[in-house]
Amino acid sequence: MRIDPDQRDDATQHYIERMNRAVDYVMQHLESNIKLDDVAAAAHISPFHFHRIFKALFGETLNQFIKRVRLERSLKLLAHNKSKNLTHIATACGFNSLSDFSRSFKQRYGVAPRDFDLQDLKDQRRAELQTAMYGPDHRHQLGRLPVNQNPDGFVVRLREIPPRTVAYIRVLRPYEPGRVDGAAERLMAWAEPLGFADNEWLGYMWEDADIVAMEYCRYDVAVEVPDVTPAGEIGRYEFPAMTVAEIEVRGPIELEMRAIDYLYGTWLPASKYVPADLPAFEAWIGRPFAHGFTHFELHAQIPVARAR
Repeated sequence: MRIDPDQRDDATQHYIERMNRAVDYVMQHLESNIKLDDVAAAAHISPFHFHRIFKALFGETLNQFIKRVRLERSLKLLAHNKSKNLTHIATACGFNSLSDFSRSFKQRYGVAPRDFDLQDLKDQRRAELQTAMYGPDHRHQLGRLPVNQNPDGFVVRLREIPPRTVAYIRVLRPYEPGRVDGAAERLMAWAEPLGFADNEWLGYMWEDADIVAMEYCRYDVAVEVPDVTPAGEIGRYEFPAMTVAEIEVRGPIELEMRAIDYLYGTWLPASKYVPADLPAFEAWIGRPFAHGFTHFELHAQIPVARAR
């Protein structure tokens, strides 16, 4: 059985609500020893039934999901952690030891962490994105911005963001047409009568699309809310206070991609910061997709922390 997250029947929404809670729990405790009973309790589903439902929705078991996400986090740390301390990376990603991390890494990627060609993987992932979003004649528009180039005159600003609570709809396979904007429309229909529709709107992906295969990417469409308890496919998440490096973007998707490339490829390595363990954000200026699907107005934000 495979659960289709686009189904609108009550039973499916019931499962999605609980599996979202499970995933949120895992992401918040990735450094810890995660136990099935605790994840099932967060989802309010008995451990006996949890495995079947989780795999039906996500296509992998809980253990497979946890190991994959930990290894993908390790790739992000390898890319942006200047010290490349493998023991620190192993601990930060929830592995019991460096040997456990190295063994798991080699099982998945075929080589030891120190020998992995991260740039080759990034090039593969960008090619996949280009193919998914554009035809052959326009794929070059999503080409990677070379390091130390800034033809758009991007200016990076550091901002302190207070804690915030959001209501979200999680989108699987977000690069497929209509999925993200459809979720935004449904969340807008929920937010409008409650008076939340003109609050801050966010989009964020828990995975780094430069590293993670598109089939595993999850994108949340979210709106900042007070202390409410949504239900069904609409979840609730509390973000801590954070420092973000941001660039204002007013233009097409390729301008946003260049802004993100500049933040990660040029600004971050030259700064005194490293990425924080939080997703990168699209902080919309006004409502999402207010200008259609070819012109975006938002702040591209990456949460950062002082390098140690």
